[in-house]
Parts: sequence; C-alpha cells; structure tokens
Amino acid sequence: MKTRRRARRVTLETLYEYDIANHDPDEVLEQRLEASPMERAGVEFAERLIHGVVAYQEKMDTLIARYAPEWPLDQMAVIDRNVLRIAIYEFLVTDETPVKVAINEAVELAKVYGSDSAPRFINGVLGTLADHQEELRRELLRGAEAVAA
Repeated sequence: MKTRRRARRVTLETLYEYDIANHDPDEVLEQRLEASPMERAGVEFAERLIHGVVAYQEKMDTLIARYAPEWPLDQMAVIDRNVLRIAIYEFLVTDETPVKVAINEAVELAKVYGSDSAPRFINGVLGTLADHQEELRRELLRGAEAVAA
C-alpha cells in the first residue's frame, strides 16, 4: 500500500479514537505505529494531518455543517466526519495535496471504513467544497496567521 494512503488510514483511525474517546492523538498514533510500523515519511505525513485536523477542527466542522445541512455533525457517522476533516485539511488548509487526489483518497477511505452510502456522501460534500475552494481557504485561514505567530 502506498505510504500516504496508509498514513491517511492511520490518521483516520487515530482521529476516530480521539473523536470517540478523547484520547491524546499523539499517544494513539504512537500505539498504532508500535502495532504496525510505517516509514518515516508516512509517520510525518500522518502527524501533520492529525495535528492539522485537530487545530482546524472547529472551523472545518462549521464548513461541514454548512455544506451538509441535512446531516447535523453530531448525527453524522464518526468515520464520515473524520474522512471529511482529513480531506478538507489536505485541500483547503494546505496545498500539499491536489483537490482531486484529496477527494479520491477520501472516497477510498469511505469505501473501506464507512457505510455503503458513505463514498457518495463524502464525494458530494467535498465536491461542493471544492467548487468554493478559494473563498473557503481564505475563511479557514483567516485568523490562523495570528494563531501561528
């Protein structure tokens, strides 16, 4: 399995546990890596995704709620919520992953971990977000400069 795809899977598993049980994401990642080691590049990518999603979670959740209003966040499947967060972080907060790649990877995660309807749901929400990429990126990053300083 490709390094980044595997890193996304570990990221999703880590964020799922963080979301459900509020366990420290760094400790969860460390446990996952002890059970199934990964090359350094994958570990670094997973760490960036996890820390980024945690840092931007509130702002990303606001976008998800706006663009998927028929699915209130607290009623959305935990897997779906976290798959969306990872992809949004990848293509709206960082420029590290092209939009189409981020959406495709999110759909693949949804196929493995989500319900039968998850891939279509994930694709729809992310496609709509991608249509508004520039304005949403500005919205997400507004105020982040002050936080990073």
